[in-house]
Amino acid sequence: MLARDEFVARFGGIFEHSPWVAERAFDATPDISLTSDAVHEALVAPFRDASHAERLAVLRAHPDLAGKLAIAGGLTEDSKAEQAGAGLDRLSATEHARFTALNTAYTEKFGFPFIIAVKGLNKDDIVAAFERRIDNNLEEEFETASAQVEKIALLRLRSLLPGEDNA
Repeated sequence: MLARDEFVARFGGIFEHSPWVAERAFDATPDISLTSDAVHEALVAPFRDASHAERLAVLRAHPDLAGKLAIAGGLTEDSKAEQAGAGLDRLSATEHARFTALNTAYTEKFGFPFIIAVKGLNKDDIVAAFERRIDNNLEEEFETASAQVEKIALLRLRSLLPGEDNA
């Protein structure tokens, strides 16, 4: 079992730049079993219970896909690896322009960046999801983006910890 500060240090970045999720998870369940599924369950509880403003801040903490932070090398290691795995670090100039236009339109409409768990997807899959989801209303997209944040968290945890699907 980890102490609170060790737990937060290890899992505080699972929800992008939002260590409060890990802090609240530990405070609610200090004896969390260190499997990907158990830690994920503990982390999603405070995220789901958080205020709309807190959840929105988590969404806004995510980088644009193939955006300025990626170009400048300012992504977290997790985000960098995830985007590279989907080929977003190897876009042509035309593809990059398309992602920039989609990111801009999406963020202007919803007030947070487009979020998708990119593992197992390629750039065409991501563009198709962008084009589908841009027609959602704000409430639908807030919930969809939140679900994607939870999925990203699970994938990150599965790369760190044993669990049913990766033991």
